[in-house]
Amino acid sequence: MLTLTDTDAGTQQRRESQNLQKLEKMLMRAAVLGPAHKIQGFVSRMIPGCVTVAGLSEFVSIGDMVTIEADHTQFLGEVASIDAGAINVTMLDATAAVRMRARATVMDGPLKIAPDLSWQGRVINSVGTPIDDGAPLQPGPEALPLNRNSPPPLTRQPLSRPLTTGVKAVDLFTPLCAGQRMGIFAGSGVGKSTLLSMLSRAPSFDIAVLALVGERGREVQDFLEDTLGEGRSRCIAVVATADESPMMRRMAPNTAMCIAEYFRDQGKQVLLVVDSITRYAHAMRELALAAQEPPVARGYPPSVFSALAKLLERAGTGGPGSGAITAILSVLVDGDDHNDPIADATRGILDGHIVLERSIAAQGRFPAIDPLASISRLASKIRTPAQARLASELTGCIQLYEDTRDLRMIGGYKPGADPDLDRAVAVVPQLYDALKQSGSDAAVSNIFAALAQQLPLLSAPK
Repeated sequence: MLTLTDTDAGTQQRRESQNLQKLEKMLMRAAVLGPAHKIQGFVSRMIPGCVTVAGLSEFVSIGDMVTIEADHTQFLGEVASIDAGAINVTMLDATAAVRMRARATVMDGPLKIAPDLSWQGRVINSVGTPIDDGAPLQPGPEALPLNRNSPPPLTRQPLSRPLTTGVKAVDLFTPLCAGQRMGIFAGSGVGKSTLLSMLSRAPSFDIAVLALVGERGREVQDFLEDTLGEGRSRCIAVVATADESPMMRRMAPNTAMCIAEYFRDQGKQVLLVVDSITRYAHAMRELALAAQEPPVARGYPPSVFSALAKLLERAGTGGPGSGAITAILSVLVDGDDHNDPIADATRGILDGHIVLERSIAAQGRFPAIDPLASISRLASKIRTPAQARLASELTGCIQLYEDTRDLRMIGGYKPGADPDLDRAVAVVPQLYDALKQSGSDAAVSNIFAALAQQLPLLSAPK
C-alpha cells in the first residue's frame, strides 16, 4: 500500500496554498473588471419603437432592461414579451438608430433608481437622469425598482388626518385626508394645471413629487417657474414631454410613485401630483397595441386598466411608522365625456373626484369646480357634524339655484312664493363670488370661518 511521506504531504499543502492564493487573485481581478462574460443576443426584427432580439429568451423576465448597441452608443429597452426563440424589447428612445444584427446585452433586472432628499428642487426624466442645469444627482442609500407592489391592505394605516389645501372650494365641498387619492376630471383648457399648482403649494406636506406626462415642452418651464413659484424648492419634478417615446411617458408616473414611496417609508407626508393620468393611459395603449394586444374599449387593451389599478393602489398610507402619499391626479376627459373608459375606470379606483366644468369656466369662476358632480369619499371622516350640515345645505341651495335658472331667466320666479328658493337666490351668488380664487391668491386656512364673514346668512360651524 502506497503512503505519502512527510515531505510529499508538505509539498502538496504548499501547492494547495499557492492555488488558493491564485484563485483569490483571480476573483479580486474579476470583481474589479466586472463579470467574466455578458449574456448577449442580436436584433433579428425591427418595427417602430420595438425590436425583436434572438438568443436571450432563457435569460430574461418581463420588465428586465436590455441595452442595444447602435453607432457605438448604448440604448436602453425593456423586455415586453418573451417567445421561445426571441424577445420583444420596447425602446426607451423611439429615435434610436438600431440596425439588424446589433448586439443586445442583458442588464441586471428591471430599472432601479435611488431617491435622496437632495433631489428636492430638481427636474429629472423618467429614468432618473437630471434634465436641468444642476449637478449630477446624489444617489440615495437604496436602489428601488420603478414597478413595485402596493402595501398589503391589512397593514395600511387608516385615513383620518384632515388636510387643509388652502383652496376654498376644495376644502368646503371635497375635503381631503392625508393619504387620499383624488382625481381632477376636466377637458382641455378648463384650469386643471392651475388647480394642481394651487394644491401643490399646500402647507400640509413635507415634500411634493410632480409627474408631468405628455406635456407640451414650452409649458414645462412655465409650470415650474411661474405656476409653482416658491413651491418648486421642495418639489421633485419628473418630466416626459409629448414628443418623447411611449415608454418614457409610461415610466414617468412610475418613477414619481417610486420616489414618493421612498419618502413615505421614511415617515414623511408626501404630495404626489400626476398631470395627466390620461396621457399615461395613452402611452400604455400605444405600447400594448404595438405588442399586438387586442383592444376592448375604444381602442384600449385590457392591460391598460390593470396597469391603472396597480399604479394608483401604490399611493396612500403605508405600514406602521410610515407616512402617507396623498395623490392628486388629473384626468383629461376626451371630448368632455366624463364617461370615457379611462375616466370611468379611474373614478372607480380613486377616493373621490373633483369635476371642472367648461360652462363654469366660461362664466369666469375659477377654479371651475362643479360641487354637484364632485365628491370626497372620506369627507365624513374629517368633517364635524356642523360642518357636514352646512356643506349639505349649501349643496342643496346650489342644486335648487341651478335647477331654476331657466325659470328665473323667463321671469317665472316671484320672491316670497318659495322660502327655500328665496334663500338659494340670496346665498348662491354670494357663495360663488366668495369661492373665486386664482393661483396668485393667498391660501385660506379656515374656509368655514371665511364664509361666515363674507356671507351674513351663514354662521361658522364648530
